[in-house]
Amino acid sequence: MIVHRIAAFTSGAHGGNPAGVALCEELPDAGTMQAVAAEVGYSETAFAAPAENGWRVRYFAPEVEVDFCGHATIALGAALAQREGSGTFSLELNRAEITVDGYQSAAGWGASFRSPPTHSRNAPAALVAYVLALFGLTHGDLDERIPPAMANAGPDYFILALRDRSVLSAMRYELEQGRDLARREGIMTFNLLYAETPELFHARNPFPIGGVYEDPATGAAAAALGGYLRDLAWPHPGPIAIQQGEDMGVPCRLQVDIVGQPGAPVRVSGSVRAIHEAATAP
Repeated sequence: MIVHRIAAFTSGAHGGNPAGVALCEELPDAGTMQAVAAEVGYSETAFAAPAENGWRVRYFAPEVEVDFCGHATIALGAALAQREGSGTFSLELNRAEITVDGYQSAAGWGASFRSPPTHSRNAPAALVAYVLALFGLTHGDLDERIPPAMANAGPDYFILALRDRSVLSAMRYELEQGRDLARREGIMTFNLLYAETPELFHARNPFPIGGVYEDPATGAAAAALGGYLRDLAWPHPGPIAIQQGEDMGVPCRLQVDIVGQPGAPVRVSGSVRAIHEAATAP
């Protein structure tokens, strides 16, 4: 099995969130895919095989299978464009069917995807209290324009908007406590963010349920945020940019288009780069 290592959502020629991409004749069994993902060690590895109407895709973190992963989908779309030529590819996920547009040319290499349908709901007060305690925060640290919420674009993401960039930079938490809370509440990542302007956000995404302290770029969480901002009638209805990974020294940039009706899919785009030559997994 050849596993391509691709950084998605790069910032220029730098940064990006590493993802594994395995293009297979047919998907291996779940145990094999889980073992390969653990050996690769990235936050997610995408496994894809030809299907009747496109590609059957499954995503594995080092410790768990996930139904959808944005940055691995960007990496997959770019890998398919490299193999098949630029175009639109239909993907059959565990719980949804989406498309990804991959491109490769002298001008650049990357992809964009349309997320599963989005929806959001207010976070219960008790859950907000647990999350604030996990990160050592208080209600006074929060941006009242973007109330805490569970936002969904496939999995559930906990949105926590902060009023000060320095508080975001100082984010700390205990991984085991975060894993317990995420498992109990069904939270894929905690999406902590700061709105520098209505169209520019800074974000950090702890991913304890997957055994990852922090993800440098999270496309599915970006889609969920876009859907939530649309539900809030956010004052900037057009594309927003999300800068992520800066506090990890891995700068990433995601573009999110949030036009359309509430509940509609959200389009997320980014560029990619190869990390090194493809490697063979057992």
